[in-house]
Amino acid sequence: MALMTVTTSRSETVAWRNAIFVIFTMAGLSMATWAARVPTIKANLEITTGSVGLLVLCMSACSVVGLILAPMMFARLGPRRSMLASMLLVAVGLVVIGLGAAVFYTPAVVGVGLGLFGFGNGSCDVVMNVEAADVEKHLKRTVMPLMHAFFSGGTVVGAGIAALTELFNVSMLVHAVFMAVLIAVTTLIAVRFVPARTTTETQELKRQNTSWRQKVRDSLAVWADPRLLAIGLIILGMAFAEGSANDWVALAVVDGHGMLESSGAAILAVFLTAMTVGRVIGGPFLDRFGRVRVLIGCGVSAVLGLLLFIIAPSLPLLVVGAVLWGLGASLGFPVGMSAAADSPKDAAARVSAVAIIGYCAFLVGPPLIGLLADHIGLLNALFVVLGLIAIAGIASPAARERSVRIEPTD
Repeated sequence: MALMTVTTSRSETVAWRNAIFVIFTMAGLSMATWAARVPTIKANLEITTGSVGLLVLCMSACSVVGLILAPMMFARLGPRRSMLASMLLVAVGLVVIGLGAAVFYTPAVVGVGLGLFGFGNGSCDVVMNVEAADVEKHLKRTVMPLMHAFFSGGTVVGAGIAALTELFNVSMLVHAVFMAVLIAVTTLIAVRFVPARTTTETQELKRQNTSWRQKVRDSLAVWADPRLLAIGLIILGMAFAEGSANDWVALAVVDGHGMLESSGAAILAVFLTAMTVGRVIGGPFLDRFGRVRVLIGCGVSAVLGLLLFIIAPSLPLLVVGAVLWGLGASLGFPVGMSAAADSPKDAAARVSAVAIIGYCAFLVGPPLIGLLADHIGLLNALFVVLGLIAIAGIASPAARERSVRIEPTD
């Protein structure tokens, strides 16, 4: 998905970068707003855990649809309006979720809200990562990991706000409306600093009446690229490494190693902190040593950390393992996004493809580990993750930088 070349001054590029930081933060904020209030929503609706799973499936399915259709939105609307439209859908979805959980007490209404919410987040995920990659090219330095660190920061802030709403018994509807307004207004302000430009595909669409079927075929054509599939393997392995930790670390510490629940929570916090630190400091390492060497190093770190976590006989060694695992898993997803967007042609479609792989890993990974754990134990099941991380490390050369010409800044 090629963008028309744009020349920006240094200050304009910095403002553009900061705007994308804000969009990543708002995306993280929205996800935490929903996730942190799931217990309240479940109680209000008086539904089972299985029913909550169906609601999550609705959100996930719509997220994948958003990922698939994002390249077409990108071509038709351009990056600025695509991000705005996506985040407005997220805001509307939050309000509908609040109405369903606190006014109508109806799972169907919550499901509709989650559908809008999921579609908006899925489509925005593609566009904001393409924009982040474009910002990198103009700045001539790596900022994608820091973008994803801002997403993580948004989840932390969102979870903190949700905790306060629970503490003071704030209605789910009031909370949802407040967050929706915050996200919508902040996004509306932020996108004003994104350069107004069109894609070459946008101009072509104005000249031709291309069918939606052809547009979908064009978006899916990138799946035939072997390099993109190898980048997908990187994201698959590292998404498994991240997702399995989020869902199973605490339980593995308690059930697998026989430690206290407080220790499980603490080790998860260590992992998440290491992930965030890795994304904050990762950019300079990538600029100095290149993607391939850094990804190989991350793979080695994640493998050693996960192996230590599985076999560690003591809490201090579990902490070391969690740190190495978190640092190792921190850069695979953002670097994979940057690598997918290297080609000026069809960048959005390529990012969409690898994002779908990442989402599938996040969706399939936790239940797969859980099913295996029922038969061989949770710690043994994590060896599957270790193998996928090793495959991601082997596929690292696919992420090698490709030179892209950018008009010089003022």
